[in-house]
Amino acid sequence: MPERSEEMATIFVKAGFPWWIAGGYAIELAVGRELRPHGDLDVLVLRRDQARVRDLLADWDLHVADPPGRGQLRPWRAEEVLQAPLHDIWCRRKPEAPWSLQLMLDEADGTQWVSRRTPKIRLPIDRLGRTSKSGIPYLAPEVQLFYKAKATRDKDEVDFEATLPLLGVSQRVWLADAIQVVAPGHPWLRRLLPVDRT
Repeated sequence: MPERSEEMATIFVKAGFPWWIAGGYAIELAVGRELRPHGDLDVLVLRRDQARVRDLLADWDLHVADPPGRGQLRPWRAEEVLQAPLHDIWCRRKPEAPWSLQLMLDEADGTQWVSRRTPKIRLPIDRLGRTSKSGIPYLAPEVQLFYKAKATRDKDEVDFEATLPLLGVSQRVWLADAIQVVAPGHPWLRRLLPVDRT
């Protein structure tokens, strides 16, 4: 059973560093309604804050995907500093509990967020997220859709369809430009463009 956004907010309210609900829950916070079931809850933090998030979740059982994307997990050792390309941390409240939270580490350069996929994709950190009516920070929908565009699944199409009408011109332009860098010819580009860039 995934953690709930509200439960994570009560834990992360003491964080003292930026964090954002990510994944499908971020899209639902943006559109204001539930779209589909979820297997886990994703939270994005900046790599430079990893020691602080580790302290925040000191009582949890934390494992890092190493190597990324291969389905192999190993314990995140105390005092271990995770270097790129390691960015995916699976979390559960106890070793016998199911995985319920996925932490993702992203890069930063001063006041700029830098995509872990390519340093060409950047945003000021203060534009990386939004805040829900209930005060929960979540990843801006255009940034979340950028991450979902890499290997689009049925659930990503659902998220795109629900979010597209909410995107303003500047969000569509940013998303189209970002997708063009990592996935030229992606079918979403036809839906995002043309937009008047003036």
